[in-house]
Amino acid sequence: MPPREVACDESGSDGENLTSGNTDVFAHASVHMPLSSAAGHVQEIRDRIRSPAEEYKANHLLREKHRSTLEWLLGASGPLHGHAHVLLVEKAFFVVERMVDLLLGDPAAALSLFRAGGERFGDERWRHFLGASNELVRARSNGEPGAPVEEFFRALDALRRTRPHDESGEILALLARSRERALAHRDRLARSPAVVPALNPLVPAIVGTAAYWSGDGHPVSLVHDEQNVLTAQRIAWITEATRIVGFRLVDSRDDARVQLADFLAGIARKLASDELNGRGDPALTALLRPYVGGDSLWGDERSGALLRSSSTASTT
Repeated sequence: MPPREVACDESGSDGENLTSGNTDVFAHASVHMPLSSAAGHVQEIRDRIRSPAEEYKANHLLREKHRSTLEWLLGASGPLHGHAHVLLVEKAFFVVERMVDLLLGDPAAALSLFRAGGERFGDERWRHFLGASNELVRARSNGEPGAPVEEFFRALDALRRTRPHDESGEILALLARSRERALAHRDRLARSPAVVPALNPLVPAIVGTAAYWSGDGHPVSLVHDEQNVLTAQRIAWITEATRIVGFRLVDSRDDARVQLADFLAGIARKLASDELNGRGDPALTALLRPYVGGDSLWGDERSGALLRSSSTASTT
């Protein structure tokens, strides 16, 4: 059978700097529809908004005066319904999940630790621990190779001094015994950087996107907006790890489907961040919900329940 061609773009990328970057949410959106249909939808968005801007972005649609256009775009009778998917990443949770997987080989344990967070350990200690975890796992390091290890265990000790007597305390105790694994990780990175950066959410998001669109056994070909992180070596790794049979990088301005994915990614990132921070718009969150994949990497329980749908847009 011919491959299903899916167009993709992201919003909120800060590389591996996830705890002190510009955004707290990363979103990867994908759209499956004929190019001619996408071009017509992009033109309709332009006709509705009537901005003199040469290139339209999500922030045009997020303005209050264009709310009706945003509701049309996401709504059940709009052009994206049934033809689009979004994978969300809560960046702070992603850091904890990757750190726990690296040191304990048990990413599921990250959820208990993350949800204890600032409420259990104090906001200042928790933010320090998140930053130290980020520096430990990420590929790049400023200064001595072993410095991220020492800083991580100092931050870990500060959490342990709060004497948690619950599951989070047990996880901290296990992490305290993982110094050798941490040192080995930094040594490997110093000798030979990983093909896929451990803390850049783009590559796992693409893998998740491919899994969604090929879930019915259909082969998938991706068209993605140009990204520096998507080197030939990394694209080769992605295609080997998934059911992707083709992968092209394009300028989003040259493919209307990628433009729609760009709109959706930017909208989803902003709405999800608002919900995460307790300022969500219930009506817009409800419109976003059908697009959000159940495999999104999200740790916050309250906002996650509001953002995730029990079923996502169908792969038609």
